[in-house]
Amino acid sequence: MEHLLNNKAKAIQISGIRKFFNEVAQFPNAVSLTLGQPDFPTPLHVKEAAIRAIHNNQTIYSHNAGYPELRQAASMYLKEKYDLEYDPATEVIVTTGASEAIDITLRTILSEGDDVLLPAPVYPGYEPVITLCGANTIYMDTTKTGFKITPDLIEKNITEKTKAIIIPSPSNPTGVALDEQELKYIAESLKDRDIFVLSDEIYSELKYDAKHISIASLDGMREKTFVINGLSKSHSMTGWRIGLLYGPQNLLQHVLKVHQYNVTCASTISQAAAIEALTHGKDDAAEMRTAYKERLEYCCSRLNNMGITFEKPNGAFYLFVSIKKYGLSSYQFALQLLQSEEVAVVPGDAFTFLGEGYIRISYAASMEQLKKGMDGMENFINSLT
Repeated sequence: MEHLLNNKAKAIQISGIRKFFNEVAQFPNAVSLTLGQPDFPTPLHVKEAAIRAIHNNQTIYSHNAGYPELRQAASMYLKEKYDLEYDPATEVIVTTGASEAIDITLRTILSEGDDVLLPAPVYPGYEPVITLCGANTIYMDTTKTGFKITPDLIEKNITEKTKAIIIPSPSNPTGVALDEQELKYIAESLKDRDIFVLSDEIYSELKYDAKHISIASLDGMREKTFVINGLSKSHSMTGWRIGLLYGPQNLLQHVLKVHQYNVTCASTISQAAAIEALTHGKDDAAEMRTAYKERLEYCCSRLNNMGITFEKPNGAFYLFVSIKKYGLSSYQFALQLLQSEEVAVVPGDAFTFLGEGYIRISYAASMEQLKKGMDGMENFINSLT
């Protein structure tokens, strides 16, 4: 019966990250520098809020868009943190993780044959959804621009069929975030065009040295921008599956319909925890951010001593480093590193073909693990040279 399946579903591939995890599973004692999630526990006060919700029988459906109290908290959080204002009644949807926010937004705005501009190397969760919508992914090669979108890249890749552009900042896998001036240049090139913007800001609270800026806050951009955020990275709540989608009411009213028929509503127990996170825990990310910055500086020092080149990130918890000079594919490099030193990283080609020649290192690991991982990588590099 397989031949009767949707051809678009058959065409998409399992994430390259997950494929490599199958190799890592054969080395149970390996130092894993692969995780795309915080290594901190969910804050205790957030967990206790969920326990209270269970005991109070908050186990039935909420409003499709989420509890009003949560949408109010989510609206206030964005206003206080990033100077963005959204009506909690009509311009905020609580989703089942940021992944669902991406999915329902793309399914609402895309039609067969549309083009979507996507910077690459990039997180592999966007392109399959674009494909399932019958649209086309147009990759913008950022390997020559410090992994940053530029107006020139947009102009080079835009077509008469371009319906949307996705802007992840800070980015997975590179950790690079766009600053205010860079976003202003991009906004200037987009504000007079009928092109939607998906601004994926899930790592916004893990921005180093400067305040996070959303492109939706810039002149002419709010009315065409969907802001995607959530609690997975800021509050170490990956398994709770709480995403937050913000957008203008005239657009979000249609996204809400897709969300309703997709999941009805996000988990109400998780929503209760999210209210606590966004009110009494709105600065919970500060401790994690400080730790990540310390780990980043350590890893950068070690990699520099090894002679490995990379763009120093200013957000998230990833390093995307070049291994081109060693003459191995990214998969071969990662596999041999795993086999010889039991250190696991992610091959760069998991982040599109433009990631070939790189590996992603996650420093969302303890300093002890990072030291072991860097020691193993240095041994492996020495064996190659």
